Amino acid sequence: MSAFGERLGKVAALFPVMYLSGGTCVILIITGGGTMKQLFKILCENDNGVKTCSAHSLSGVEWFLVFTCAAILVAQLPNLNSVAAVSLVGAVASITYCTLFWSLSVKKGRPEDVSYSTTLVSQESTVVKISDIMNAIGIIVLAFRGHNVVLEIQGTLPSNFKETSKQPMRRGVIVSYILIAACVFPLSIAGFWAYGNQIPNRGLLTAFPQFHKQQVTKFSIGAIYVLVILHCLTSYQVYAMPVFDNLELKYTTIKNQKCPRFVRTCLRLIFGGFTFFIAVTFPFLPSLAALLGGITIVPVTYAYPCFMWLAIKKPRTKGAVWCFNLVLGCLGMVLSALLVAAAIRNLADKGLHANFFKP
Repeated sequence: MSAFGERLGKVAALFPVMYLSGGTCVILIITGGGTMKQLFKILCENDNGVKTCSAHSLSGVEWFLVFTCAAILVAQLPNLNSVAAVSLVGAVASITYCTLFWSLSVKKGRPEDVSYSTTLVSQESTVVKISDIMNAIGIIVLAFRGHNVVLEIQGTLPSNFKETSKQPMRRGVIVSYILIAACVFPLSIAGFWAYGNQIPNRGLLTAFPQFHKQQVTKFSIGAIYVLVILHCLTSYQVYAMPVFDNLELKYTTIKNQKCPRFVRTCLRLIFGGFTFFIAVTFPFLPSLAALLGGITIVPVTYAYPCFMWLAIKKPRTKGAVWCFNLVLGCLGMVLSALLVAAAIRNLADKGLHANFFKP
């Protein structure tokens, strides 16, 4: 808001940040609820896929509701400072299940008929090949997400005129991305080595039990699923916090008083109900990740920081630093447009399984 002004800031920055926070929470409900369903299935079946317990599995909607209730229960913590321990649990869970995925995939070996050839067909047109390449780039680009909560996180760090929060935040970002790289690169390299182009759309979360179900114990697969659920539950709190803070700020501004605990609880329940409704209505939302990410995540991550720096720091016009940031920001917007175009082309070519209200 301070960089773009009140009116432009609401349109260009505030809305995308709120949209990204809500959209990410919806994706977490879909992923977490679906993983809960798979965990129940694993626990109630033997190694041959025969059901061994009398309990009946919940429907997809009911699993979404179970996950949402658990997430909202944890979301009663008032601010980001109070969810530090929760976030730490999620980080440990993420690192653990990523390590288990790639290490077990390598240990158990490759399934038969693994191929590393490209899925591009030689007879396809140049436009189709470029579209597929752009979609692949989009998957890589969208891996660097989370910038919609960066400023919220920096706001939790102590800061004064002598010692600003810039240096601790920079160290935190460096350490975070080192840990992310330590998880993502082995996961992608080992995953491609183990499964080649046979990896399903949901990645190793589906590929590992699909190819190695007979080679690992139910306990191992169940433990991975539990870690994924923990990661989704804890991430929900972090990504929802900008929305919670904005809603509480609106209440404080209108009522001119501190937001009481009862109102805070009601706001979180309303937000949880809204994200649950969207998850049930659009359970195919992950299929639109490239399109929606190109519209919102890419500008917020790759373009807005450059334009914000220019607006706040005001370097010498047409100087080296000014030109560098302007070019980077424009490239980010061009990348966003290309990814959106490629995603639309991909949807038009392959279609979309729009299973409304049927998760």
